Amino acid sequence: MPRASTPFEKAIDLLSGYYGPQLPEPGSDPFHLVLWENVAYLVSDERRRQAFEALDRKIGTDPASILSATREDLYDIAKMGGMLPDMRVDRILTIAQIAQEEFGGRLDRVVEQPLAAAKKALKMFPSIGDPGAEKILLFSKAYPLLALESNGLRVLCRLGFGREQKSYSATYRAVQTALKGQFKEDPDRLIQAHLLLRRHGQELCRRAEPICHLCPLNRTCSYYRGTANLESRLHSPQS
Repeated sequence: MPRASTPFEKAIDLLSGYYGPQLPEPGSDPFHLVLWENVAYLVSDERRRQAFEALDRKIGTDPASILSATREDLYDIAKMGGMLPDMRVDRILTIAQIAQEEFGGRLDRVVEQPLAAAKKALKMFPSIGDPGAEKILLFSKAYPLLALESNGLRVLCRLGFGREQKSYSATYRAVQTALKGQFKEDPDRLIQAHLLLRRHGQELCRRAEPICHLCPLNRTCSYYRGTANLESRLHSPQS
């Protein structure tokens, strides 16, 4: 099994030097964070931001405002967020209804619960599983968790922090286990780690055709070393 030769904190420092500070969106309000995950689907970050800002401007981003809006108005905003707008209208309404009926419209109290209870409550919302719940708890600064999404998870696997498993959830657990005790429990630092790893996975450490020669981590990357060795063997006069 490959093992990372660059400490996690050093890797984040290198990514920070390469990409610079990252701006968290849409902030730290847990209800906004749930909406952010559902207001758009398979679109760029810019399109997602535009859809969220339109929701905030035209309807409001609190449960009561959403529940009092017309479906037509919600549909117009959902269309800005990409495909399946009807499904996302249903999700936005469900989110507002759960928040209002189960939590009195305030998710700040939810994230203050013990970790297991907070995650269970957040997973009541559409499209929020364990990784999504951990991201909300991190970005709301309730818990200093190393929350990851698919791009960041791929980056860490390639660096040697765990191995890709048969399922996403198993891979997620493997990487979390490999990184236990290797990062500072500082929410601001971990938010930057999440955003930097995500951006790196989107721009350079892509699933297909990664741009390894530009990567600030390639000198100690397990994936790059394996690729470089393979290319060397393929181009060797003896091959």
